[in-house]
Amino acid sequence: MVFERKNPSFALCGLNCCLCPRFNTEGSSRCPGCGGPGFTVVHPTCAVATCNTKHDSVEYCFQCSEYPCKKYQEESDRDSFISYKCVKRNFDEAKRDLARYESELALRYSILKLLLERYNDGKSKGLYCLVANDMPMDELPALIERIKEIPDGIDGKEKAKRVRQEIVALEKKLGIEFKLRK
Repeated sequence: MVFERKNPSFALCGLNCCLCPRFNTEGSSRCPGCGGPGFTVVHPTCAVATCNTKHDSVEYCFQCSEYPCKKYQEESDRDSFISYKCVKRNFDEAKRDLARYESELALRYSILKLLLERYNDGKSKGLYCLVANDMPMDELPALIERIKEIPDGIDGKEKAKRVRQEIVALEKKLGIEFKLRK
């Protein structure tokens, strides 16, 4: 079965694929996003895609006539490569205004790309992906403005260290933690 979708950045199941470390990597472990080119090679047995073909074959689960099904009635307490904490919120926002949600997701993705291009020390990708995914949208631009004040002349490890310090300060301020729940 070939499974293809119009927007592989925002998954059928509500995950923000473009904010996942596997989407933002090179090589054979790269994921093309939900329904992206080669998706069925990387994920040959996606239960959500299978369920979708048996039901309404919608673009997003929140559009299914059976939503919220058992899968979405309770928030997941475990994460994979990307946080599931935001799935319900993602769906609620996308259901209200899909174009606006996709625009916000594109902004989150551009912020993630900036973090990865300018401040990645080779160990921070997972953290940056969680920050781009889980941080309240109104806090992200301020974080980027503070990070842009880090001088260009310092080495990559020091830049990444300072970015992590800014993120830790925001975690304390907001009372949240950017960490996967296993």
